[in-house]
Amino acid sequence: MRILIKNATVVNEGLMKITDVLIVGERIETISNNITDNEAHIIEAEGLYLLPGIIDDQVHFREPGLTSKATIYSESKAAAAGGITSYMEMPNTIPNTLTQQLLEDKYTIASQTSLVNYSFFMGINKDNLEEALKTNTENVCGITDDGLYFNNDEGILANYPDFLEKLFSRSETLIALHSEDDAIIKRNTEWYRKQYGADIPFDCHPKIRSEEACVTATKRVLQIARKHNNRLHFFHISTLAEANFFDNTTPISEKRITAEACIHHLWFSDQDYQKLGSKIKWNPAIKTEQDKNGLLQSLLENRLDIIATDHAPHTLKEKSGTYFEAMSGGPLVQHALPVMLELFHQGKISLEKIVEKMCHNVALIYKIKERGYIREGYFADLVLVDINKPWTVTPNNILYKCKWSPFEDQAFKSKIIKTIVNGTIVFNNGAFNESKTGMRLKFSKIR
Repeated sequence: MRILIKNATVVNEGLMKITDVLIVGERIETISNNITDNEAHIIEAEGLYLLPGIIDDQVHFREPGLTSKATIYSESKAAAAGGITSYMEMPNTIPNTLTQQLLEDKYTIASQTSLVNYSFFMGINKDNLEEALKTNTENVCGITDDGLYFNNDEGILANYPDFLEKLFSRSETLIALHSEDDAIIKRNTEWYRKQYGADIPFDCHPKIRSEEACVTATKRVLQIARKHNNRLHFFHISTLAEANFFDNTTPISEKRITAEACIHHLWFSDQDYQKLGSKIKWNPAIKTEQDKNGLLQSLLENRLDIIATDHAPHTLKEKSGTYFEAMSGGPLVQHALPVMLELFHQGKISLEKIVEKMCHNVALIYKIKERGYIREGYFADLVLVDINKPWTVTPNNILYKCKWSPFEDQAFKSKIIKTIVNGTIVFNNGAFNESKTGMRLKFSKIR
């Protein structure tokens, strides 16, 4: 298969340039002006923007064990429609991904059903250290505790400094952690329970899962990681106070500690709980307007390194009920890039910076081989966008298996036209090509 994209405005490596891109097979062969190829399928892209495919390092696709919410197939399809060409998935499936065999089982499912490229985190808790340390760093993106706290009463690893000392002293793998202090959250929960009983208002969520809970845990983990010089990545930083802890003087390729912001923390604030309630209940919580704006500024200042989704679908029934009944998390992969492009239209971030934070830096942090850039010889993972084609999120165009979105009725100014994965047009103006599946991501051994 040969594809020739003509006259696209390519956004890549800090520059925008109108040029042609020739794809041969799975890879980009030539980037140049005035390419001709009589055998190629031509895509006329004048006026459209060509970006590297988005790489999302934090999703929960729910398979195996929770397939009433989502499957690798359904959510990878939604991801393709959102311009995401690669994802890294979390271990809080059922059973939890706590053995190498269970990890490989998920890769087998993805090899048969995922429409985009994939990697899966190895899960770690206090009982499987030896098993987690067997993780192959060339075939697996990293190890994490994210999501696992939902299935036990012990909480996340940020609350166990002695165990982190043991883990950080031995691990040569990238470690990605969720960082909140359980003791503070429990204390806050009991205070609000005494005030409201079971009917705690959802706008109390950021006061329960508070700035103090986030800051306390993040400071604790940072202190231990810096002592051991680990490759540590912080998922979903939600407060400006935490963002200020991170270094913006070291080049991204040399950083040993990195951190991210998520789409929901960049778009929503505590002012939105009154309207959306449980639909924007996430852990860590969506916090203040100051935090929202501060996280975006921290991305621009390079204190925060990447943008992710934390795509975590639940059924509407699971998102209903009282504060204690409604589950935390929501679906995002289909709408993440349109959200960031909306922030571009608002003058808050450039297209070049969006590409840096959603493509280049993710590839650099995880040492992903031959992806994340528009370069000759790299895999042809690309997304073609019309930045001036308005559309509105409706129930009819939501692709998540759970069939809802916190962005329902939101009008976006930019629309994804095509998504190309390994040289195959997977998404094309609302239609899908399911003839091929994505590839397992590969990583450089030195992390």
